Amino acid sequence: MTAFFEHFRFAQVAWLWLLVPAFLLLLLRRGRGAAAAVTFPNMPVFAGLGKQVRQGAWNFGLPLAWLALVVGIFALARPVWRNEYQSRSASGIDIVIALDLSMSMEINDYFDEKGNAVKRIDAAKEVVHNFISGRPDDRMGLVVFAGKPYKVSPITLDHQWLLKGLSELKLATPTERGTIEEQGTAIGSALATSALRLNARDAKSKIIILLTDGANNSGKIDPVEAAEHAKTLGIKIYTVAIGTPEGRVSGNVQRFPRQEFDLPTLQKIADKTSGEFYYAQRLNELKASFQTIDRLEKTEASSLTVVDDRELFPWWVATATLLALVSAVIVALNPPLNS
Repeated sequence: MTAFFEHFRFAQVAWLWLLVPAFLLLLLRRGRGAAAAVTFPNMPVFAGLGKQVRQGAWNFGLPLAWLALVVGIFALARPVWRNEYQSRSASGIDIVIALDLSMSMEINDYFDEKGNAVKRIDAAKEVVHNFISGRPDDRMGLVVFAGKPYKVSPITLDHQWLLKGLSELKLATPTERGTIEEQGTAIGSALATSALRLNARDAKSKIIILLTDGANNSGKIDPVEAAEHAKTLGIKIYTVAIGTPEGRVSGNVQRFPRQEFDLPTLQKIADKTSGEFYYAQRLNELKASFQTIDRLEKTEASSLTVVDDRELFPWWVATATLLALVSAVIVALNPPLNS
């Protein structure tokens, strides 16, 4: 029934106003006439001289004739079965999100509005999810990294698939297998992998958003050199440092836990590519960082709605005609009675 109301339409609704006099006609037919002002005692004799149609003809023929009228009015209103399709063009902005999946992302030094501790990885996945959902016309890809980069999704407009890949990301821990087993933080390799993906695209604007809580300590590519290479390809890099200076990994991961932020390098990466650097020490600051990036990189996309109407009025005309014929046959088969 829901599908019926979603697709059934009257293309010319104004014709339905004819239903008002049709229902008035029905009410007048069923109403009693005014009482006679003068009574003639011999009127039954004169009435018998005329002809009258059998009562059964009126009991069935007239209602069918009225129903044929109503169905005919519906046919005039042009009933259609409507399907609407959305045709969308991409904005011309291609974005790759490079997300840190090192073990330090398990630190829970963020707090939500209720004061509950939140892991860095959970906070990062939330803001990235909202960012992707808020830009449906942008082609996006996702690269994650720890000791090496891993391509979760190519650059695509299929954001549902992209979000599914994001939701399935897992950190590697001493007791659990993660998306990436190699430990470390290969920022340079992640930037190079993201840039390689964007270089194969023909887009007016190419962007990398790097989200990390550490310093480059793995891989063979220096982050600044990777940024210089991205600049030659016309790629802009936004860097977002996540976490607090007090945040530390647990003792079972590192014997002497330490904070590995390399803020100067992240700042230099952004500066070299005309991007921006953000340091989010709180959850609301992390959300604000992505909101700012969203405003800086405006999207321009066109959307076209295609309407496909399948005409149904021939069926209604056929039904009205059939009802009218049946009504006429019923009256014809009940000829007038002679007195």
